[in-house]
Amino acid sequence: MGKMYLRRRVAFAAGHAYYLPDKSEEENRRLFGKWASRWGHGHNYVVEATVAGEINPDTGMVVNMTDVDKVLKERVVGAIADKHLNYEVCHFAETLPTTENIARYIAERFLQEAGSQAGELKRVTLWESPTLWATLSLDVYGKINDMVALTRAFDFAAAHRLHAPRLSDSENKEIFGKCNNPRGHGHNYGVEVTVIGEPDPITGMVIDLSVLDNVLAKEIEGRFDHKFLNDDTAEFEGINPTSENLTRVIWDILSDKIPSPARLHKVVVRETDRNWFEYYGESDPAFDV
Repeated sequence: MGKMYLRRRVAFAAGHAYYLPDKSEEENRRLFGKWASRWGHGHNYVVEATVAGEINPDTGMVVNMTDVDKVLKERVVGAIADKHLNYEVCHFAETLPTTENIARYIAERFLQEAGSQAGELKRVTLWESPTLWATLSLDVYGKINDMVALTRAFDFAAAHRLHAPRLSDSENKEIFGKCNNPRGHGHNYGVEVTVIGEPDPITGMVIDLSVLDNVLAKEIEGRFDHKFLNDDTAEFEGINPTSENLTRVIWDILSDKIPSPARLHKVVVRETDRNWFEYYGESDPAFDV
């Protein structure tokens, strides 16, 4: 019998600062840009723990949710909630509380506190905000992977007409129906771009977030926002601008523009709340549980 995966979320508030006291103001500004501050700022974080196990034939459950909550909410998050992480949590006196490092701290604490009562931890995701989150997974031996995935979400507005150049007008109308309207129609596309890598030992970041934001703003938003994809973009000349093709085009644009050592891992496009498209290029999506 296969394993069942259970996800549990907990919210907490905390403050953190991107600032290294052994470095000058200029060095901190160079490392952390506009976020460099001795006192920092705060977030309403959301953490999700994914645990796995077989369904107990007597209870019908993988694990008692109360046990998961005791570990995640009380013993793990309870130690950092409503604290300034840099100055009130010993672990972060030497380790910057970036989203990536907080996610790893939560995973390590969960493993320390849970034993076997809260299931087999497989993944931790930490949302700093609805547009930024970090994910790390555990391997088959229960060891936390060195690689961390960081996801930035954003949106843009664009119009398209579903029309395949290789098909006849009648075939296009039959296949795409009202979406073949010559005047097109529009969407507020939601995009999630995930990069992976090992966090820098000094900054605690997989990638300089300001660099990533600039790449996304220039290469994706600047290219597609408020455009009619069929006529206003070179990328869709002779290509039907389906959301599948849009997802792949975004991947192709970004694949060589993510500064190393981070690399592009996944692109997700949300066309509507019912239609999502996900692309990993040629790689194996095994990083995701």
